[in-house]
Amino acid sequence: MTSNDHEEKTLRNIRWLIWLYFWLLLSEGALRKWIVPMLSSPLLIIRDPVLLLAYVLAWRAGIFPRNRWVVSLAVIGFLSLIISVVPLWPYPPTIILFISGYGFRSNFLHLPLIFLIPAVMRGEDVKKIGWWVLVLLVPMTLLMIAQFEAGPESILNRTASGEGEMITAGSGKVRTSGTFSFIIGVVAYYSAATGFLIWAAQKHGVYKKWLLIVAAIAVVIGIAVSGSRSTVAACALVIASLLVVFILRPGAVTRLGQALLAIVFLGYILFQIPLVKNSRFVVAFNEGVTVLTERFTAVAETEERSITSGMVTRVVGSFSNGIFILGEAPWLGFGLGIGTNAAAKFLTGESSFLLSEEEWSRIFLESGPVLGLAFVLWRCGLALKIGFLCLKSVRGGNTLPLLLFSSSFFPLVIGQLGQPTVLGFTVLVTGLALAARDEAEENLLSGAAPQRSHLTKRVVGRRSPYADRLHRSVAPRDENNGSSNR
Repeated sequence: MTSNDHEEKTLRNIRWLIWLYFWLLLSEGALRKWIVPMLSSPLLIIRDPVLLLAYVLAWRAGIFPRNRWVVSLAVIGFLSLIISVVPLWPYPPTIILFISGYGFRSNFLHLPLIFLIPAVMRGEDVKKIGWWVLVLLVPMTLLMIAQFEAGPESILNRTASGEGEMITAGSGKVRTSGTFSFIIGVVAYYSAATGFLIWAAQKHGVYKKWLLIVAAIAVVIGIAVSGSRSTVAACALVIASLLVVFILRPGAVTRLGQALLAIVFLGYILFQIPLVKNSRFVVAFNEGVTVLTERFTAVAETEERSITSGMVTRVVGSFSNGIFILGEAPWLGFGLGIGTNAAAKFLTGESSFLLSEEEWSRIFLESGPVLGLAFVLWRCGLALKIGFLCLKSVRGGNTLPLLLFSSSFFPLVIGQLGQPTVLGFTVLVTGLALAARDEAEENLLSGAAPQRSHLTKRVVGRRSPYADRLHRSVAPRDENNGSSNR
């Protein structure tokens, strides 16, 4: 086996592991709720062995990311891990190891995957994942309809470990969780699916038209029966990113508008058919809209604000409360990982928040104002950098990176990484957004001449400049055929 064959085999194995990471992310909740609830706690880290194996293969192949983002993350992470021993010293060594280890895993271990995904996957791989995301919308939505119609005590609405019930949305309906442990999985999944759906709707021939129509209906019904304001807001944010697309690439939005009009028209015609109008799906959709409307209205009345003002205040509060906590946090913090649900479950026997439910507050209280602020600034800086790259892709005609990143931007900045599903979707979708920026794929999507990916370029040694020019498919524009280059 040649070195090139060995390298390709390694890349293929890493891609396979990323696919396995994706499937485990979608099925983890089902395992914890229904299949093996007695193993709910160990299954929290079911994706970690897959992740570590991918890291090992990438390191051996010399493609593990070693950029400044990963290096600085490693410095912050290991300093936080070492220093956390001081505030956690009163606990036995095994407890210190478990709590700080889980905190390191939640905050730092998975984030390098963001950079490994684009190193081994290309636009075509992202397209395949998007196909599965849209296809699986149908069974996911059907399950959510069943959960919505079932009572809170139903087996369909079990929480992880098989104990307890899901949070209600109002009118005796639960906030449906699909195959995930909590509603937050639905939020992340449907927002990412919305990004894939919008992208495919504005690109001719990406996926079959029947899939787009069915997926669009599934998204709308799924949002309605979710009973979650966060699901509405997350999907709305993805749609709102079209404003940026309109500014940079107006033609893309025009094509999308035509596709949406066709889908709306078809939907209207279908809903006029009595058999469809009285179907279980339409009834569930109408009831879900009613529950969501009541929930939005009730919260707005309680807070004495408008619905929009309440949503904005909720987001701003996640930032401002953390900044307020920054001045009160101990210099060394209370210990890495102590604010996660897993630590609370381990110490008290109940899943709760020992420090704060808000992410920035948890980070500052765990790691202190210095290392905590460094980690928060790292996340904000990375989000800005990736956002800039996605805007650059939009200018080149590729809207998929922006649409995907618009669903993972807020989780990357203020998402609760201590929650395994949030962590998984954040790193996976952000990594896919970067992978979708593959220059060769962007040229294809924008209609430009295709180029070879930088990972597939092979430099042939001992070749003269003249011979090198002969082997090129296209001569560079700044060269001529004179003797000066021979």
